Amino acid sequence: MKNYAKLFLVSTVFAVGLNAQTKDQMVQSIMDETYKNSQLETLAYELLDGIGPRLVGSPKMQQAHDWAVKRFENWGIAAKNEQWGEWKSWERGTSSVEMVSPYVKSIEGMQLAFSPATSAKGVTADVIMLPTFKNKSEFDQWLPKVKGKLVMVSQYQPTGRPDENWKEFATPESYEKMKKDAQEAAEEWRKSVAATGETSRTLNAKLEQAGAAGILSSYWSRGFGVNKIFNAGTKKIPVFDISLEAYGQLYRMIRHSTTPRLKLVAQSKDKGSAPTFNTIAEIKGTEKPNEYVILSAHLDSWDGGTGATDNGTGTITMMEVARILKKYYPNPKRTIIVGLWGSEEQGLNGSRGYVSAHKNEMPNVQAVFNQDNGTGRIANISGQGFLHSYEYLGRWLSAVPRELTKDIKTTFPGFPGGGGSDHASFVAAGAPAFMLGSLSWDYGTYTWHTNRDTYDKIVFDELKSNVATIAILSYMASEDPEKASAEKIKLPLDRNGAPAQWPEVKEPTRKGGFD
Repeated sequence: MKNYAKLFLVSTVFAVGLNAQTKDQMVQSIMDETYKNSQLETLAYELLDGIGPRLVGSPKMQQAHDWAVKRFENWGIAAKNEQWGEWKSWERGTSSVEMVSPYVKSIEGMQLAFSPATSAKGVTADVIMLPTFKNKSEFDQWLPKVKGKLVMVSQYQPTGRPDENWKEFATPESYEKMKKDAQEAAEEWRKSVAATGETSRTLNAKLEQAGAAGILSSYWSRGFGVNKIFNAGTKKIPVFDISLEAYGQLYRMIRHSTTPRLKLVAQSKDKGSAPTFNTIAEIKGTEKPNEYVILSAHLDSWDGGTGATDNGTGTITMMEVARILKKYYPNPKRTIIVGLWGSEEQGLNGSRGYVSAHKNEMPNVQAVFNQDNGTGRIANISGQGFLHSYEYLGRWLSAVPRELTKDIKTTFPGFPGGGGSDHASFVAAGAPAFMLGSLSWDYGTYTWHTNRDTYDKIVFDELKSNVATIAILSYMASEDPEKASAEKIKLPLDRNGAPAQWPEVKEPTRKGGFD
């Protein structure tokens, strides 16, 4: 009860200090602009349909950085691209997969990121399936058979129906049998891959060395028609993701002693190397210009879809927040920074680069608000292990209209995030940084790193709720008379009985993709 009383008292004093009428007018202006003059759909179109996927180092990524700078400048916000490293530059082109035997058929599939191209004529070869192995000796004896072949390297999935679909319509007995069979098959596959002495990350390179003509994978997300799309892991031969339906057909053909033959064509381009950037926008503070409120989202994406919910939604949300604040709060007390990071997908590289380049500013960070998990409205906020986060986050949230906060669950003081998204880069540096966790909308299954992460999956009403919430939080954080405390909790003992350690600051991978 003491904490709640203290929070109420602090909130009351803070509201009076801010001037309640000014605060109410600002909140109303933010709400009106958010819901009556939203630019979100235009921004989404320009970024996702106009530019498309934003793989680190690619020309599309550079185009997105330049677009963001121009957009900010059009709103009267100073912006620049700040280099943090260099990456392999690869550009996706057209690609196709056709079965040419035992009959002709187009197959749904796509080249994986950084996959080498084929010649204009493509690669035509028989398909073989990676068998299961009991030990490395069996794998070594089988390996020469891959020469000149297209090798299927993913586990066969006998059903393409999500678990929820089975649970809704199957008998309980049938559902449980399906689950049991799937678990046993997955374990058998895991043991077989381990027996080769390789991992899912190194197997493709091993097959390439043995003379494979190409590699076929199918990384099912466990949703209807959805696969995860990552990188190839080869230097000379193409790697394609094949849809679950087509992959299953190829597997069944081989099992029934029919050898399918495919033609792969991939017109990607290896463009050497390219500098990598963060886009940084700034609304300069008037009273405390050397203290910072940071709006955080990563601009890069994988390129199976167009990176709509990972993290186009976070990007356009933070840009829209900046636009609204510039319009109605052009002279903030503290400096407001928008950081659109590069190469989050390869290990938080952009935000780590920013923290490294601005390490002397980290003690002056008032708050970092980060978004990076889909299209849903904000559903949870953790204090990230900052002891007094409940005080200042609580009073900032108190200014947000109840209809926007009524379903937000907060956890204080919480524990420090060690990874997962860009707030962790700032948490490690001791700056109060918070992940604004979104409602799922089946993000993990249907859009996170998948071939279906596209514009149509965005729910703009949810994003508007987030824009208004974050804009008000940013205004309150900027106007707060007090510097937010960065005092950390005393962490509990780890599994070995030793005191747990706060996450360490890590340098980014400044030159990547060339291995």
